[in-house]
This record gives sequence, structure tokens and C-alpha cells, in this order.
Amino acid sequence: MDLVTIKDLLGHAQIHTTADIYSHVRLRLQLHAVESMDQALQPDQPDDDHDTAHDD
Repeated sequence: MDLVTIKDLLGHAQIHTTADIYSHVRLRLQLHAVESMDQALQPDQPDDDHDTAHDD
């Protein structure tokens, strides 16, 4: 949700009031978005729990 919408819902007259109060939420959302993009862009990683070598 963008800050303008939050500002309107909370009745803040100035956007900077909303940004000052809720900046920590935006930073957390941005971090989550970056982590999600990083995971999505990573090539498939082999599963370390399953060893493909056989000791016969």
C-alpha cells in the first residue's frame, strides 16, 4: 500500500507525517521485496539434503 493511501486513510494532512511515523514499515516491506526478488532470480539450487553420489 502506498503512503498516499495510508495518509488519506489515517487523515494526515501532510505526507511527511505519515512517512515519518511509518518509515520503518516501508523499509521492512522493501527488504522483503528485495529478498523475494533475489530468490526468484536465483537459478535452481541443488538440494543439499540429498546426496547424488552412491557408496556401493
